[in-house]
Amino acid sequence: MNGATTLLQDLDDAIARGTDESRTRALWHATDILITGRYSDDEISTFGEVIGRLADEIEVAARVQLSEVMAACDHAPLNVIAQLATADEIEVAGPVLRDSNRIDEKLLVESAMTKSQSHLLAIAQRKSIGEAVTDVLVKRGDQEVVTSVARNEGARFSGSGLLHMVRRAEGDSILAEQLGLRKDVPRHIFQQLISKASEDVRRRLEHERPEMMAQIQSSVSDVTGDLHSKFGPSSRSYFVAKRVVTTQYRQGNLNQDSISNYARQHRFDEVQIGLSLLSSLPVDVIERAMMDRNREMILVLCKALDFSWDTTMSLLFLGAKDHLITARELHDNERDFGKLKIETSRSVLKFYQSRKSAGADAGRQPELQQVH
Repeated sequence: MNGATTLLQDLDDAIARGTDESRTRALWHATDILITGRYSDDEISTFGEVIGRLADEIEVAARVQLSEVMAACDHAPLNVIAQLATADEIEVAGPVLRDSNRIDEKLLVESAMTKSQSHLLAIAQRKSIGEAVTDVLVKRGDQEVVTSVARNEGARFSGSGLLHMVRRAEGDSILAEQLGLRKDVPRHIFQQLISKASEDVRRRLEHERPEMMAQIQSSVSDVTGDLHSKFGPSSRSYFVAKRVVTTQYRQGNLNQDSISNYARQHRFDEVQIGLSLLSSLPVDVIERAMMDRNREMILVLCKALDFSWDTTMSLLFLGAKDHLITARELHDNERDFGKLKIETSRSVLKFYQSRKSAGADAGRQPELQQVH
């Protein structure tokens, strides 16, 4: 870039003269050239050095204006974006935190963890927000922040983030309604929300989300029937599920994502058959683990299969009565799951496998062999 050396010399002269006028003039000269041209990454980095050094020398009002310009610039220097985004003054940081597409998720998480509620609110208003960021917003943000991120259709939430939102929505009808209106809230989370919401909120959500309310009303009896083996190995639906999942397994397509999707759809037969295939345990053992009020076995199984907490949580909800788990129980389960070691869990799984193999050698064929 022909003007790079000249820009740096102008910068040194502007700082050496030490006047606000000279610094501001050099800043906007560099900014105008950057915005109106097309440059390589190295050239943009040079602009970043110029603009970043000048931004340290100008007053807050000029930095506010700079932030507004940089927030709208698709090739703004990354160091300048970071410099503006981490400013304590929300007037400076706000435009970049809210609108810049040059700011990365790591910096957003850092700002969400350390800055003011006004900074968090700016982040909550972004067009797109990833799960790592929303996890921080819903835990650290005040009521305005949490309501804003719940209303944001471009925000994505992890399973634990949604559950935290449900807990925060207790006694907060505005947040409960905004969360219930989200199309990406899975049915088991929506059911948790409804069970804790006020009558007014339930009525409004029944009006706005009739399809979800109807699914909830019909699912309890259906899934309860599943959990009590109403659709056991003798039923047509079970054999259909068995054929589909076994084919998926033989083709190498049965994995954590498959199990998670089945669980979120309340496909109990597919879940227990899939877990049986992945763990080499009989289906009846998987079913008992899913239904057992003591969640230790299902936690060990998920850890042995190297499942994530989100997938494990989906299985816990699937096996829970009416798909409801208290916040305390869920917290305890997450803590216990985090303490488990994969190697130890796999040793426990091998022990169960050996017991079943011994039983099969004694004359009783395990259900798993029937699945194959």
